[in-house]
Amino acid sequence: MGRRKHGFDIHGIVLLDKPAGITSNRALQIVRGIFKARKAGHTGSLDPFATGMLPICLGEASKTAAFMLEAGKRYRATARLGVATMTGDVEGEVIQTCPIPDIAGDELAQTLKPFEGEIEQVPPMYSALKYEGRPLFEYARAGIVIARPARRVTIHQLEMLNWQLPDLTFDVHCSKGTYIRTLAEDIAKTIGSCAHLVALRRIHVEPFAHVPMHTLDQLRDAGNDGSLPALLLPVDAGLPGWPRFDIDAIQQDDFRHGRQLDVACEDDMTGNVRVYGPEGHVIGLAEVSAAGKLQPTRVFNLGAE
Repeated sequence: MGRRKHGFDIHGIVLLDKPAGITSNRALQIVRGIFKARKAGHTGSLDPFATGMLPICLGEASKTAAFMLEAGKRYRATARLGVATMTGDVEGEVIQTCPIPDIAGDELAQTLKPFEGEIEQVPPMYSALKYEGRPLFEYARAGIVIARPARRVTIHQLEMLNWQLPDLTFDVHCSKGTYIRTLAEDIAKTIGSCAHLVALRRIHVEPFAHVPMHTLDQLRDAGNDGSLPALLLPVDAGLPGWPRFDIDAIQQDDFRHGRQLDVACEDDMTGNVRVYGPEGHVIGLAEVSAAGKLQPTRVFNLGAE
C-alpha cells in the first residue's frame, strides 16, 4: 500500500449504504477518510434525504466511474399524495395542497402500468442539470424557472407495494437519468392529485444487485479491526459486461504507455474491453476495433501495494 502526501493509494470499489441527512459528497469524504485514501469518486448522487447504494470508487477505480453512470438502478419510494413541495421531496416547502380521490389499491396499481416502458420526463428545477454552466437548482433558489425539454427515460418495472392513504409506496427499476420525484408527481397527476417524496431508498445500482452494501458504522468497525480491504471490490467490478482481453508482457509495456496495439480478435470482442496483463491482473480499459486495433482508454496505475 503506497503512502502519498494526502493519503494511501487504495484501489477498489466500496458499496456504501448511504444514510439520510448527508449529501453524497459528504458521504464520499467520510468513506475516503475511513480508508485514508488519496483519491475517491462516486457514481451518481443521492439526495440528502435518500438512503441506499452509493458505489464509491477509490484510487484507480475512479477511472471506471464515468462508465458506471450509464447503469440502471432500482429504488423503493414513498410518495405522500395531496401535498406538493418546491423540491418534490420532504426537504422542500409546501407549495400546493390537492384533493386525494377515493381510489382503491388495485385501481391505483393499474394507473402505474402506463408508466412502464419508454416515457418522457421533464427534469425538475431542483436538480444538478446544467443550464448555461450553472446547475438548475441555483436558478430555482433565485426564483427563476428555466424551460426544460422533456427527456426520454425507461421504466423497466414499476410495482405498487403499499397504498395507505395518503402514502403510496412503490418499487421502480429504471434507466439512468430517471427522476423518482418527477415520477411520483406524474403518477399523482394521473389521478387528479399532487405528491412529494417522503422516503427514497436506492436498492441497487447495476451490476451490484446481489452484492451487499456497508453502512458507515460497519466501515468504521472494519477500519478498527483491520478488515477494510476485504470489503473492497476489484477496480473493474462495475464493468462485468465488458469482455476480458488478455495481452502478453511486451504488449503490456506498450499498453501502459498508451500505445495502440495490433491484436487478433473475434468479432464479438470489438468495442469496450477490460485489459488484463500476463500475471492475470486488470491493467486498464480499451476499445478494440474491427480492424484489430486495441486503443487504451484508461490505464490503471495500481503499483505495488
